[in-house]
Amino acid sequence: MVKVKTKFYCTECGYESPKWYGKCPGCGSWNTMVEETEKVVKTQGLTSGLFHTKEKPLPIINIESGQEPRIQTGIGELNRVLGGGIVPGSLILVGGDPGIGKSTLLLQTSHEMAKAGLRVLYISGEESTRQTKLRAERLGALSPDLYVLCESAMDGIEEAIDQVKPDFLVIDSIQTVYLPEVTSAPGSVSQVRECTARFMRISKGQGIATVLVGHVTKEGAIAGPRMLEHMVDSVLYFEGERHHSYRLLRAVKNRFGSTNEIGIFEMNEAGLAEVANPSELFLSERPLGVAGSTVVASMEGTRPMLVELQALIASTQFPSPRRMATGVDHHRMNLIIAVLEKRMGMFLQNQDAYVNLAGGVKLDEPAVDLAIAVSIASSFRDLPTKPFDVFFGEVGLTGEVRAVSRAEQRVKEAAKLGFKRVILPEKSMKGWKGPKEIQLIGVNTVADALAVALD
Repeated sequence: MVKVKTKFYCTECGYESPKWYGKCPGCGSWNTMVEETEKVVKTQGLTSGLFHTKEKPLPIINIESGQEPRIQTGIGELNRVLGGGIVPGSLILVGGDPGIGKSTLLLQTSHEMAKAGLRVLYISGEESTRQTKLRAERLGALSPDLYVLCESAMDGIEEAIDQVKPDFLVIDSIQTVYLPEVTSAPGSVSQVRECTARFMRISKGQGIATVLVGHVTKEGAIAGPRMLEHMVDSVLYFEGERHHSYRLLRAVKNRFGSTNEIGIFEMNEAGLAEVANPSELFLSERPLGVAGSTVVASMEGTRPMLVELQALIASTQFPSPRRMATGVDHHRMNLIIAVLEKRMGMFLQNQDAYVNLAGGVKLDEPAVDLAIAVSIASSFRDLPTKPFDVFFGEVGLTGEVRAVSRAEQRVKEAAKLGFKRVILPEKSMKGWKGPKEIQLIGVNTVADALAVALD
């Protein structure tokens, strides 16, 4: 007989409970427990998706090591984020806001890999094959080795995989796929968990590189149980502002490469185009000789990037001034304002402060501290900085400027774009020499940096 059971699952972490809780005992989130009805049947494969390898344990020194072969996607920015290409048999999860370009990116990637002679299977549970064909025609992504199927049942997807035997598989999206054996609705915690486990077994067992598209919540996280991100090999987020044409592909988990790399794309009528020189792009509309505008040299993985940072300090009549930051850490900005008040004697308690990174990019490394401090001081004193100066360095609570990593690469990027001076921590100048065409000015404190920048 089939036994019906009712359970409650947390939509954030996948915690399972026989009764409802207002606050999840697993992750502490409020109002995330949802009720699901399950029919317990004796079937093989459910809750497993795993497979028995029948291998014996070996000493780690006896295991042969070698470089994992990579499949080139034909898109350089995507290869960079993945660590050099896609590893066969890997399971990749791509998330992002609706309409940001996830399906466009994966359809272009599928086309490039099909052109290289690989068999690609693109399965869409949200669009018909005609809709996918229309989008492919607009993108110029038509290839005889690119197979398209509209299917959401797991059994039908497995049959298509057995027929096509693809080298690269795209599932758009995992929230639309369902197993008939699981009675809950598609997109529920149970369905997402079981279907992902099935795809993991297919990917690892048959050596098929698989990409799953995941919906995101209103907070921007991948929808479904948190365990979903633990099961896959890589988690990529496709980010961008709706009102900007630039898109950022960021890795937050990667078992085969670094998680600090980002890929930058520009959305146009023909799809997503790679941005080879993001520094030049972000500085193309920079005003010269304006108070509050500086240029910061940041590192995103192995790539140096110059971005314009703007600050606006305006007096307020309210007892509590506003502090707004876009693209940088809000708490870090408050810390730097406190340092400028205490160490530099700037009275900012009755001033609104706004800090913005132009172009919609987000930087979270400490090296942007010095540029924030200089921008705020420049706007407060209404004194513009030199138009060809670049700043980077970490600011401490005592007003000191601390060293940051990879200073040489930052300086070379600034010299390549024609900047004349770089104001950086003095301790970051040890052990190397900069290009002859650019002047390096080492500083130890914020006061030294402001004396140089606002003289």
